[in-house]
Amino acid sequence: MTGGVTAATTADVPGPVMRWVLGARPRTLPAALVPVMVGTGAAWGVRWGTRARAHLVGPRVDGWWCALGALVVALAIQVGTNYANDYADGVRGTDDERVGPVRLVASGLARPAEVRRAALGSFGAAGLVGCALAWATSWWIVPVGAACLLAGWFYTGGPRPYGYAGYGELFVFIFFGPVATIGTFYVQTVHLGVGAVWLGAVMVGLLATSLLMANNLRDIASDALSGKRTLAVRIGRRTGGWLYVLCISAPFVGALVWLTVSLSAPPATGFRGAMVLPLLALPLAVPMVRTVLGESDGRALLPVLAGTGRLELAFGSLLAVALLWWLW
Repeated sequence: MTGGVTAATTADVPGPVMRWVLGARPRTLPAALVPVMVGTGAAWGVRWGTRARAHLVGPRVDGWWCALGALVVALAIQVGTNYANDYADGVRGTDDERVGPVRLVASGLARPAEVRRAALGSFGAAGLVGCALAWATSWWIVPVGAACLLAGWFYTGGPRPYGYAGYGELFVFIFFGPVATIGTFYVQTVHLGVGAVWLGAVMVGLLATSLLMANNLRDIASDALSGKRTLAVRIGRRTGGWLYVLCISAPFVGALVWLTVSLSAPPATGFRGAMVLPLLALPLAVPMVRTVLGESDGRALLPVLAGTGRLELAFGSLLAVALLWWLW
């Protein structure tokens, strides 16, 4: 058997609980957390502020539990997707020679059936909470949520996984950008017509895409050997590196343009300089860019995934506050 367990000492093997925590891939969770933060920040801005508050907020969705429900759904889908990927890649043998964090199936830490049940259990939890949110807001949330669950499973699962064909980044942008951000905003306001939220959703989607791109750049060699044709494998290390730089740079450029335009516009309700806040996360992006453009070995890129997660979390937190301030 290949993988981390056979090469490690007994002391290095995670315990019964920790192995499932590691299998959930905590470093990827900012992709689920950030859109909820940004959508909630915008929702609180229009709920508590002065901009069209009367017709944006419905009495059925007053309360903090909608934001909490959206967070549970997002995290459960992300964890379920990670377990599903672990299961599907493990049974295909894709993870046998990984350089990244431990994988449950490939390393022998859990049986495939156990990991599959963990994935389905996480998806089930997301579905139950999502139905509660749909009952409180609109049943249109149900097909959107079902699409999220299917996208999570078929990323590496099923007979023709789209992650193996190079479409992972596109789906991550859609579901962890506009769908998750605007969906979070909607369940708290029952409204879709706030342009600032859509712009914020694009920024969030680009950062989530950069997180997946960092993962796939690290795994180019092993993915190519196993027949997993990710976008990074298809376009190559150099072009993939520049695409990563574009994905983490574009949100900063967007925030700068937004700030410049807002400061030059006539005074309006809200704080016009709010978009200066996300720019404070820029120092976290610089070392990531240097590493991706300067290193070619997969192991040298190991810190990039964690660093990108920290960057996304910092930028998203500041963007959430900025949108709340902007829409107040």
